[in-house]
Amino acid sequence: MPEEKGIDDVLLESEERMQKTFDVFIKDLANIRSTRANPAMLDHVHVDYYGSPVPLIQLATISVPESRMLVISPFDKSSTGDIEKAILKSDLSLTPQSDGNVIRLVLPELSMERRHELVKQVKHRLEEARVSIRNIRRDANEDLKKIAAKGGHSEDEIKSAQDETQKITNQFISRAEEAAEKKEKTITQV
Repeated sequence: MPEEKGIDDVLLESEERMQKTFDVFIKDLANIRSTRANPAMLDHVHVDYYGSPVPLIQLATISVPESRMLVISPFDKSSTGDIEKAILKSDLSLTPQSDGNVIRLVLPELSMERRHELVKQVKHRLEEARVSIRNIRRDANEDLKKIAAKGGHSEDEIKSAQDETQKITNQFISRAEEAAEKKEKTITQV
């Protein structure tokens, strides 16, 4: 039989889960293109390398020589063509330029329409993060109700723990909103 959870265990577990959700949200934001080139844009690109999908970051170094350019230097020059194909298949809408040794990705200026689409993506991901964080709060409150039903804790202790859960929830939602706001500024900045 699993060990009984205490109030502190519930609070700690919910805070850890909220931190993980926040970390995933920040990673998602990094994958959304802004006006500046960022190697994290390529984190979700997987290359078909000898029959298996391999993250691009494991096959090459990625540098940012200019604010709107990424340079990909494959460790194995024979994988250059496969890397180009993977970039073309990705949702980045970028055309790789290769000289056989390195691949250059030049980020075109964003149109206002594309900027609005990207801002919508940011808002959508923010809403997903909020929902996930609130679901974690709900789970924590249900665990606290189970603890209260078993007895051994006063109503004040349970209420205090629920208030603490709400406080942690508000902190993570606030941090996510701040990160989304910063990302929106980098996207809309001309």
